[in-house]
Amino acid sequence: MVSKNQIKLISSLHQKKQRIAHQLFIAEGIKGVQELLDAHFELDHLYTTQHDFETVSNSLKTLVSEADLKKISALATPNTCLAVFKMPKEKQIITSGLIVALDAVRDPGNLGTIMRLCDWFGIHQLICSKETVDIYNPKVVQATMGSIARVNVSYVDLNDFVRTTSLPVFGTFMNGDNIYKASLPQEGVIVMGNEANGISSELEKIIKNRLTIPRFGAIQKTESLNVATATAIVLSEFRRASL
Repeated sequence: MVSKNQIKLISSLHQKKQRIAHQLFIAEGIKGVQELLDAHFELDHLYTTQHDFETVSNSLKTLVSEADLKKISALATPNTCLAVFKMPKEKQIITSGLIVALDAVRDPGNLGTIMRLCDWFGIHQLICSKETVDIYNPKVVQATMGSIARVNVSYVDLNDFVRTTSLPVFGTFMNGDNIYKASLPQEGVIVMGNEANGISSELEKIIKNRLTIPRFGAIQKTESLNVATATAIVLSEFRRASL
């Protein structure tokens, strides 16, 4: 049974300001929850419709009905469990290897997918501008499918970060060097832009290396690629160049 106070608290965690105030976030689904438990994220409480998660103490676990789970879920079709976790302390930024940087990426699904891509391609550090969607947004957490446990995410003043990093910085633009022909290093910062506007004009001025994914369509009417799709192509090319 979920109490009214518990419903009120969990529902409030759908909002960024409440997540920050309580230093809590929610994760849903057996895989996502288990990934966070395995990564030693600190569990506040687990709500489940099944007799599962046997390693979780009964004091931190409540068996609930599907109806109760629907009341607290952020999903249109709730999974079998929802967990409330404590936000971990922010880790120091990893300043070596390949780093992905996001300039005001707003869509939770895009951010979650990009985190999965970072995990897949062995990118350990994701840098986000302060205008980028919150990593603990329930839709982001859901879209990461557990990759949130393995990628270090930092929110910074992206202009300052790009201006001061010692790594080469690459930006994705409609007019740049063909990525399939470019010489790509094993270390660097790869900046991906906003869904509608791309990389901001202020940031564009300080990015020295411009890359583009060429269009092959005969008519070439497509304006741009989805940012997560573009990230997949770019990371694939950087990793292929290092083989």
